[in-house]
Formats: sequence, C-alpha cells, structure tokens
Amino acid sequence: MRKITTKQLAEDLDYYKVIDIRSIDAYNGWKEGAEARGGHIKGAKSLPYKWLHYIDWIEIVRVKGILPEDSLVIYGYDSQRVEEVAKQFERAGYSDVTVFNDFYEWAEKDLPMEHLERYKHLVSADWLNQLITTNNAPKYNNNKFVICHSHYRNPSDYDEGHIPGAIPIDTNSLESPETWNRRSPEELKNALEEAGIAHDTTVILYGKFSSPNNDDPFPGSSAGHLGAMRCAFIMLYAGVKDVRILNGGLQSWLDSDYEITTVPSKNEKVSFGVDIPQKPEIAVDLEEAKEILASPDKNLVSVRSWREYIGEVSGYNYIEKKGRIPGTVFGDCGTDAYHMENYRNLDHTMREYQEVAAKWKKIGVTPDKRNAFYCGTGWRGSEAFLNAWLMGWNKAAVYDGGWFEWSNNNLPFETGVPEK
Repeated sequence: MRKITTKQLAEDLDYYKVIDIRSIDAYNGWKEGAEARGGHIKGAKSLPYKWLHYIDWIEIVRVKGILPEDSLVIYGYDSQRVEEVAKQFERAGYSDVTVFNDFYEWAEKDLPMEHLERYKHLVSADWLNQLITTNNAPKYNNNKFVICHSHYRNPSDYDEGHIPGAIPIDTNSLESPETWNRRSPEELKNALEEAGIAHDTTVILYGKFSSPNNDDPFPGSSAGHLGAMRCAFIMLYAGVKDVRILNGGLQSWLDSDYEITTVPSKNEKVSFGVDIPQKPEIAVDLEEAKEILASPDKNLVSVRSWREYIGEVSGYNYIEKKGRIPGTVFGDCGTDAYHMENYRNLDHTMREYQEVAAKWKKIGVTPDKRNAFYCGTGWRGSEAFLNAWLMGWNKAAVYDGGWFEWSNNNLPFETGVPEK
C-alpha cells in the first residue's frame, strides 16, 4: 500500500481528497487519541471506519463526492483500519489510493486543521459514559448535570430502556400542543425547575429514533431524537448555558455497547435562577418572519420535504392547508416531516458540518445573514438551527410558528414548483 509522509501531504494537500476514518466526534474536534490538537486535516472528508460494513457504504462515498478519478489519502488513528479502508476503496475501483499514518505528527506541527466551532456541545457516547461513571469528562467544568431522554407523549419510550440516570422529558412540557410554539416563560421555568434544571446546569439531551409512520395519529412519538433537538433549542432560548446533544441519540449509546436500564430516575426540584428568556434573539415570531421575508439580506429557510414545499402534502395529519410561505428558500430536510436524512448520517449522527454549510451556500444561506429556519411546527427547524449554531453562526434562529402558524392566519401562500 502506497504511503505518504507529513511533508509530502503538507506540500500537496490541495491535490488530494483526504479521507478521515476516525469517528465523526473526533473529526468535529474531540481528542479521542493522543493528538496535540483536536479536529481534522483541513479539507478532509469524514468517513468513519464504523460505516465500512454498512451495505450502503459505496453510496455514502459517492454522495460525499468521493469519485473513482480522485487521488485519495486515507488517515485515522489505527494504521490497520486505515489500510482496511484503503483496500476497500481499491476493490471499489479507486486506483489512486494512498495511506497517511502520521496524523499525530500533523497535529503537533503548525499544519492546517479545522474543527466544528462549538463541538463540545455535540458529545459522543464515550464522553457521556465517562461523565456518568466519573462525574467528569473533557470540556466539562461543572458539578451538576442532567441527562434528558426526550420523547413526545410517549412515556413507554423511556420505560422500555434509557441511559442510566436519565430522566424523561416530554416535548409537550416545553412547547404548547395547541400552537406547537415554545411555552410561556413561566411555564418553561416550572417545567425546567421540576426537571432539576437550573440555568447553570449542564444538560445532555438525546432521544430514540424508531421509523415514524405517517399513518399513525401521532408520528412524532417515534421521532424522539428529533424531539431532543427541539428541547435543546428551547432550553438555549430559556437560558440554560451549557446544552449538549448526544450525537446520534440513543442509537450511538447502543452502537457503543453501553447498557440501558428500565430503572426510572427523578431529580429534585431546583430554582432556575435567571429570568426567561435569556436568548430571545434565537426565536423568531410571526412579525419578524414577515420582516425577514422583506429583507434582501435575510432568509426564511424552509426545512421541509419537497412534497410539502410544492404543496402536494401538508406534512401533518393536523394541518389542512398545503403549500409554502412565499419568498422562502428551500432547506430540504429529507423525505417527510419526521425525517432529517439531509442533515444526518446513516447512524443518526449529525452530518459532516462542511457538507451542510456547502448545501446552504448554494441557496444563499451564509453565516453573515440572519437565517431563520422553520418547518411545520418547529422540530426540523430546531435541528437545522442547531447545525448552524454548532458551526458558530450567531445570527441563526428558529421561526417558531412555521407553516402551522402561517397557514392558520390567512396569509399568502404558494403551491407548485417555484419559477426560481
């Protein structure tokens, strides 16, 4: 197998398509080995070794724009795994494959690296297990944490098995089932205090994904990890200073061979400690949504499916009107209201952040603009917002009311394929 040195790769970095086979968490910035700096080689694509045995591996490779004519350099922590992935590429018809086994040297030197800006808020199962077992973990500087197993009106989701020490949190405690908007400051204060969450508590959120069925009266009951994103957004809005998401949700815990429990946990009530909201700027309501639509340097981003966007379906069994808000840009969530394939990897971890940013750039969604993400009722908009927030986009927000609010207010809407 052909090898490349640190000096050679540094001199010709722009020539190669570099592939990082470490975990997506190490790629984002977590030091999972002995590297001097966290993150990845600048410009590298994330293709974790974990995915090598997925039946869809080659499709993932092609979707990432890694083509047979590319000159590849593969790197990771483990040289045997690096070589295994390199051989898989060769078997798939890639003729120019090189391995790089000196990542630690690269990280020690002043050579270009990148990382997700707020990577510490997107944690791995290993990180969470360390926190649970030792009350300490990297990038954790606190003495109190709460783990939340998110669900939507589905307590059995928690009862059937959850991460040890986690408490259940129903999305309905943080958003109103009448409007699907965030609840009032007083209601949020009560819900968070009952959960044992103060403004200075570290909160780790996750949920369970189990293939929602649109024929179900409440499909969201099976989209628990999407519900966790919604709870994370609302907690940030309220003022919880250290909100973290378990990357991949319960699935990543199970994939790491950690045990779940059916023993319930409950926290003592605490005082939240500050006024709510502390971050009102991350929530957009109807009047600001209208103002954003009228501004050439701002975007209202529809994180919905194509069928919803062109008005073939409303997306929800409780929303009658079909169509889109005029002037919005299409942020394409995936297949339907309960899936986020275009923002997630196959294992439900968040998609490589540069890929999300590149797709957004094509539709004019860039970090210098005020971008308010919305969907039908706020869940998918919240997940898209968190992608932007994790990248350090400080002007990002969620239009909380979304299509549900817009369509209920007799406002203009469009259907069909837009002209642009």
